[in-house]
Amino acid sequence: MKSKINVGVIFGGRSVENEISVLTAIQTMEAINTEKYDITPIYISKEGRWYTGEALRTSANYKNMESLYKACTEVYLRPTYGDNNLYKVKKSMFGSDIVTQLDVIIPALHGTNCEDGSFQGTIEMTGIPYASCNVLASANGMDKITMKMILAANGIAVIDYAWFSDKEWFDKQDAVVERVEKQLGYPMIVKPADSGSSVGISSVHNQEELIEAIENAVSYSKRIIVEHLVEKLKEINCSVLGNYYECEASVCEAPIRSGEILSYADKYLGGGAKGGAKSGVKESRGMHSTVREIPANLPEEVTNHIRTTAVETFKALACDGVARIDFMIDEANGNVYVNEINTIPGSLSFYLWEATGVSFTALTERLIEIAFQRKRDSSFKTTSYKENIFNYTISGAKGAKGCKR
Repeated sequence: MKSKINVGVIFGGRSVENEISVLTAIQTMEAINTEKYDITPIYISKEGRWYTGEALRTSANYKNMESLYKACTEVYLRPTYGDNNLYKVKKSMFGSDIVTQLDVIIPALHGTNCEDGSFQGTIEMTGIPYASCNVLASANGMDKITMKMILAANGIAVIDYAWFSDKEWFDKQDAVVERVEKQLGYPMIVKPADSGSSVGISSVHNQEELIEAIENAVSYSKRIIVEHLVEKLKEINCSVLGNYYECEASVCEAPIRSGEILSYADKYLGGGAKGGAKSGVKESRGMHSTVREIPANLPEEVTNHIRTTAVETFKALACDGVARIDFMIDEANGNVYVNEINTIPGSLSFYLWEATGVSFTALTERLIEIAFQRKRDSSFKTTSYKENIFNYTISGAKGAKGCKR
């Protein structure tokens, strides 16, 4: 008889943040209370194939992917509502093709094709409860342009920005450069609209750098955002846990960067200005590697403003689960802006919650509870009518005109 809840931790994906996702997942699985829960690791490869197996729980195994795949079983989920089974791709001649049944899913996925609503839509089709934002919140949170539009409409401060598509850049490069320079002025920061982990991001100070940065960014995304670069910048992060109507904010942190922007190396390789990675570092420990000041050394009123705004951002985007909201403080004038939201933050922002008094194990417990609560809430919503329009007499060759009883 089944006694434990089976938690599927899904990670990897067709994303430039695949490896960071692996680190988040391994740390999450280590934190889950195994006396209460069973854990099923599910890795999505960069090619989009799904695998399960205990070998996925050890980071060293990812150094040789072919050997790792051989130690695992290739699997899939059926997009059938109510089917919680994880199936083998290659069924044996005898026995069942079911590997296990998933009771709940914790997504530990980052980046495009994963954190942007794509994965969430797949899981919605099955009806399996999952511990993250839904399709809409994930998509809006992932796209920096859409996110800023929504936040600005809700009175939440965002930095001045301009945006354009890759096609517009290819066809009207001179016009785009002229518009961006006129609207923002140097210095600026160029970003792919839907990428994360500081991938494809560049700071620019002249037209030559702007063009080079945009050429780099369009290789990652079809939409590009360019923002005013705050020169006297202090970056602050705050996590929010809960759902779209009831949530709470963590303490704040100040990540330490080595340059004008917080880079991939700063986040995952310990490359901060002080106490960062030294030469000879063998491997990343994910968000453990970030050099940070926690709690952030801020005036109380600023801390309270950031925490309140973090909750407002979470609610404005209709989020669920845990998210991290990244802020910018312009130390030249004291203005505070929301930079972006991470709807599935690296290592699920456990370090912010531990500093708030919530252990990583307790955080995973809360996420599972939130997933089940959302499933219960959704069960009370109407998804179809009992009336069948095909029981009515349809007249007219096209069918749509002249409906009669």
